[in-house]
Amino acid sequence: MFAKNRTYPHAMLREIFEQPSAIAETLTAYSDGSSLREDVFLSARNALVGKESLLISASGSSRHAGLVGEILFEDLAGIAVDVEYASEYIYRSTQTLKNPCFLVISQSGETADTSEALREATARGTTTIAITNKPDSSMAKMANCSLPTMAGIERAVPATKSFTTQLVVLSLLSLYAARIRGRMTRAVVESHLRNLHNVPEAMAAVLPDWEVQVAEIAKSLQSAESFLFLGRGVHYPIAREGALKLKESAYIQAEGYPTGELKHGPNALVNRNTPLIVLATRDPQAPDSILRYEKTVNLLRDMKKQGAEVVSIVNEGDTQIAELSRHTIAIPQCEEYLSPLYEVVPLQLLAYFMAIGRQIDVDNPRNLVKAVVQE
Repeated sequence: MFAKNRTYPHAMLREIFEQPSAIAETLTAYSDGSSLREDVFLSARNALVGKESLLISASGSSRHAGLVGEILFEDLAGIAVDVEYASEYIYRSTQTLKNPCFLVISQSGETADTSEALREATARGTTTIAITNKPDSSMAKMANCSLPTMAGIERAVPATKSFTTQLVVLSLLSLYAARIRGRMTRAVVESHLRNLHNVPEAMAAVLPDWEVQVAEIAKSLQSAESFLFLGRGVHYPIAREGALKLKESAYIQAEGYPTGELKHGPNALVNRNTPLIVLATRDPQAPDSILRYEKTVNLLRDMKKQGAEVVSIVNEGDTQIAELSRHTIAIPQCEEYLSPLYEVVPLQLLAYFMAIGRQIDVDNPRNLVKAVVQE
């Protein structure tokens, strides 16, 4: 499902291109194409039963996946969710949600602060779920329920395929929770699953075009001093993830904000040397999504008057945002909750090309390690 015969100059680029296959492998592990595999989710059911809330604890990119999960669980399954920095939870765990199901997310399954948070939750008798990329990790073994991603070995320090497969597992778990809680009929769950199963092929088809397009965009942005990434709703965590990728890969200051917060301070930073990366996709079948899109259009009109440098992520066929942006990158049309899977990939490519344009070892950024096993 990706260019297996191609030689990649860096592990990060190869792993970006491996995402369609990693997503497909993860989907196969948890569903048969039309329905969720009950046997795989049995331990998750036991962990979730009787719980009206969910506490997600994670760090870095995994926490951004958790923020996407927060919206999925609340909107689809009707479960109240709190997302904590793992490094903060261990110092204030008695002040958080009472008797929740506790969910940790970690690529390595060994992250020090997340492991400590899981130990604290276990000691308090809370039911626990671990989403990791290593099914034999200490977190996977410690939790009541282990839901591994199927990304395979990820060698580059910046998370790419491990992040998108975390999103897939969270999507599937939220659908399962919605089903067992009576929030979705079997037919609706199957419809969502079919859409998820369409992602790998669609992503593989557009990845080569994204690579060429983003490489050119990165050249035009090499002089930028900082970036602001903007997104609304489920897209906001992806804005944060895009900013983190740029910081850790290219050593460029970047921040992710809810789009509506731009005028509440950050707009003072906007100039030609501080580009805006705007997530401006929409689901025409979702009224809330259309409203968010319209508000983003209004904001971009104002940004154009200010002379802002804007790169927008849009859906295929969108012309309205294109008129207000210097560059637009199109993702396939899809339902609102699937768009993060597509949106993050051009942002990963942007971080990659900005890094190599600065002669940075993108696979091994300075001061960073793949798994933070010591605080």
